[in-house]
Amino acid sequence: MSKQKRTWLEYTLWAALAGFLFFTDAGKSTLVSLQQLILKTGLKNAPTESEEAVSNNSVADGYPHQFSVRTLDGKSVELSELRGKVVFLNQWATWCPPCRAEMPAIQKLYESVDQSKIAFVMLSLDDSDQKARDFVQEKAFTFPVYLPAGPLPAAFASEAIPTTIILDPNGQIRQRIEGIANYDTDGFRQYLLNLSGSGT
Repeated sequence: MSKQKRTWLEYTLWAALAGFLFFTDAGKSTLVSLQQLILKTGLKNAPTESEEAVSNNSVADGYPHQFSVRTLDGKSVELSELRGKVVFLNQWATWCPPCRAEMPAIQKLYESVDQSKIAFVMLSLDDSDQKARDFVQEKAFTFPVYLPAGPLPAAFASEAIPTTIILDPNGQIRQRIEGIANYDTDGFRQYLLNLSGSGT
């Protein structure tokens, strides 16, 4: 076989593999499984130290971020209603393999923390409410899932998902984690507890 034919065959095989991984359900499941294996190694554990709180312009009620989300059953919620709690806000979509890969660990984190002190806002960026609803039901996730009720504030905008933003009880951004991470670690749980003022 000539070098040119061999090169063409290699490109064709790589294109077919990429097409399988990114455009078929079986390929997406394979990517999710590989990414979950990477998370289990501990190489992508979430950071356990806050960035210095960013001073945001406060609004009249004292909470720096004003935007609305809606629950999967259509109830409107203002982010400021979570004042006094640490907020774990994760932007995700059903079509995003890294998002899907980190969700089981987020579910475990959600089940293991005091939800009266730590609020979860799993913010679906899907173009269809039904896609998010079906996915969460299929996977039996119990963390609260929301949909944007309007444009996100600039502080929350991201060109990459998943993106996780941690707010302290006063609504200040303390972490911004772009890309996949493992949140189901003792260190990250303790970090959230410390941020909430309940750490020991």
